[in-house]
Amino acid sequence: MRIRNSLKAAKVRDKNCRVVRRHGRVYVINKKNPRMKARQG
Repeated sequence: MRIRNSLKAAKVRDKNCRVVRRHGRVYVINKKNPRMKARQG
């Protein structure tokens, strides 16, 4: 899990990435490649 200032850079690395809001935090998750995770906030 990476903690980033901007999640746009994490999102464009893979086309299966999704940006999700949970508990006031913004996450990038990827079902196909579960190692691609990032968090903001």
